[in-house]
Amino acid sequence: MSSIRKAFLFILAAGSIAMARPASSQATDVTSPVRFAESWKYPAGAKAAFAEHAMVASSSRLAAQAGVEVLKAGGNAVDAAVAVGYALTVVYPEAGNIGGGGYMVIRMADGRTAALDYRETAPAAAFRNMYLDSARRLTNYSVVGRSASGVPGVVAGLTAAHARYGAIPLAKVMAPAIRLAAEGFLVDSAFARSVAGKQELLTQHAGGATFFPGGRPIALGSRFAQPELARTLRAIAEQGANGFYRGRVAELVVAEMRRDCPGSLSERNRASHGCGVITASDLERYKPVWRKPVTTAFRGYTLLSMPPSSSGGITLGETLNILDRFPRLPVFGSAPYLHLVTAAFQRAFTDRNALLGDPDFVKIPMRELASRTYAERLRMTIDTARATPTTSVKMPSREGTETTQYSVVDEDGSAVSTTTTLNSLYGSGVFITGAGFFMNNTMDDFAAQPGQPNQFGLVQGEANAIAPRKRMLSAMSPTIVLDPQRKLFMVLGARGGPRIITSTAQVVLNVIENRMSLADAMSAPRIHHQALPDTIRIDAGGFGDGVLARLREMGYAVTPQGYIGGSVVAIKRVSRGWEGMDDPRGFCGGAVGY
Repeated sequence: MSSIRKAFLFILAAGSIAMARPASSQATDVTSPVRFAESWKYPAGAKAAFAEHAMVASSSRLAAQAGVEVLKAGGNAVDAAVAVGYALTVVYPEAGNIGGGGYMVIRMADGRTAALDYRETAPAAAFRNMYLDSARRLTNYSVVGRSASGVPGVVAGLTAAHARYGAIPLAKVMAPAIRLAAEGFLVDSAFARSVAGKQELLTQHAGGATFFPGGRPIALGSRFAQPELARTLRAIAEQGANGFYRGRVAELVVAEMRRDCPGSLSERNRASHGCGVITASDLERYKPVWRKPVTTAFRGYTLLSMPPSSSGGITLGETLNILDRFPRLPVFGSAPYLHLVTAAFQRAFTDRNALLGDPDFVKIPMRELASRTYAERLRMTIDTARATPTTSVKMPSREGTETTQYSVVDEDGSAVSTTTTLNSLYGSGVFITGAGFFMNNTMDDFAAQPGQPNQFGLVQGEANAIAPRKRMLSAMSPTIVLDPQRKLFMVLGARGGPRIITSTAQVVLNVIENRMSLADAMSAPRIHHQALPDTIRIDAGGFGDGVLARLREMGYAVTPQGYIGGSVVAIKRVSRGWEGMDDPRGFCGGAVGY
């Protein structure tokens, strides 16, 4: 029996499927009611925030408000995105921070598009086996402490985006963040809980004095000011990137890297003893890179997403290309539906883990991975009745959980999707005394020991091995979606390590394929599969016992989890304006507009 006929019979056997016209003829506002399992904690039918003219959605409501303030002051979407980025440094230090890096996808109202890569880079003194001890065992120094940090890219990236596309002066854009740092903000329960939960990490370094004054965590309801950070932000507002990468702030970063490190150690042995290796030259040399967005067509819609050094756009695009080869997918939530989505994730992540890395260091078969011909060849490898073990997936050819995503649409229709990260909560835990910010631990996003899992369980190959000045592979997936008429339709992305990709893909599928409202698409239960470990991680209570049993019969290892990660921030166009929201799995975010 041909594979096409098998696929057709499989779809018929899946049960009722929503009758559909071709996506290109459907009104983008048309949604279908959906029912989730009774055991699922986020009921269908919730409402997203609405704004008629412009919208900012973020994992921090205070940061979103800073973006709207800049929009109302005459700024455009890029100005607002830069404002949100700096505000997150102040009000969301667990993830949004100038000590990290990230990516930005831009689409201006006149149709210009760009992708900005300001991912951290390995210091010049980095080398392939820098985190192995004398017995060639992997240490924890790529995760905690001074040696875990790559050269930060956020300030260079935000200033570059503003210089190219901004409409108002940088000082005006940064004013809300500077005010929040200098005057402080009220500590809410989410912020207090976040800090208290990381006491052991934060008190190992200088951040303990700021976040645990007198040995006690900052108090709920207190006003939290950060004068050292305010001074750093003022330097950036006045001097641009030089206010961070040269002068006083750079000197403080280098001094922290050298602190408590024996002078007898050679440069080659510093990292394996937990000593920082970032130098003044590393900071001065850092540059962001402008790239061309990855473009993916799905059901007549167009997705613009990040190319490498992020794996997000390629892996997201490959997943959707595979699924687009099926005329329709089975009904949402059924075992056949979850099987096809899982199989697509599995194949896309297999390529991701083996082939992707910094394009300045690795030759990546971008054209092939993004092609629909290749997607069809992958689709043909899917047995519609059985799981395929990852170890036997044969291709026809040869990430930190604590990121933060924010999405912006301005009154003219320009849009920005941005994801930034420290990698783990509060990054490496290292706090720059006198400058007021945490450093990342994104060196762990390299394959510190190719073939062995990192902190997210990702098993990656030589393409992502450590090398001097190389950008580590990321799962960040800032994405902009255009409707079949090429009008702005959605702006989204997520936090959550490798779950960023699968969560973003599932929200796109829920809106376009399953015709859900934005609120239902964000609230719906999710799955995750990243090739290895070869198991479906699934939102506990999200799908019925019969569905899980059927998946196991098909050969899957199924692991329900209370929180599988992946927290999406999204904006969607509706008939009278914009809807926006932070993932209900989040704690302190929201969407603000006017």
